[in-house]
Amino acid sequence: MWLRGLSRLCDELRHWARSRRSADHLALGRRAEDLAHRYLEAEGLTVVDRNWTLPDRGAEVDLVAWDGDTIVFVEVKSRRDASFADPLRAIDREKRRRVARAAQIFLRRWRIPPERARFDVVTVVFEPYQIRHYRDAWSLRDRDRLS
Repeated sequence: MWLRGLSRLCDELRHWARSRRSADHLALGRRAEDLAHRYLEAEGLTVVDRNWTLPDRGAEVDLVAWDGDTIVFVEVKSRRDASFADPLRAIDREKRRRVARAAQIFLRRWRIPPERARFDVVTVVFEPYQIRHYRDAWSLRDRDRLS
């Protein structure tokens, strides 16, 4: 139990340091990724990579995790407060297409069959605090329809 409190304290200090050296919205996004990371691990997933980026920087996957024998590519979206649109609405067709492209390269690089892949979304709203996990938000099969 005390470890969880220590982890939260470390997260708060990391967020404070980030907010001093980068734009507020970038620091807030990183904070949301920290919270999503901890949330997914508490749900039993094992996060193995963060901010996995294509070599050409054309796309990024926020979190990559294992859920049993399924590799999960997680997009994290956040909002400062609930008065603005649901963060889920910020994931449009183009965003899904870019994340799917990055995932396909990740799968090829690590020789993981595409059938073992899943795309999840974690949304974080800070005021009032709310975190939601949307499992299997889209699939690689959707990629053809997304192009």
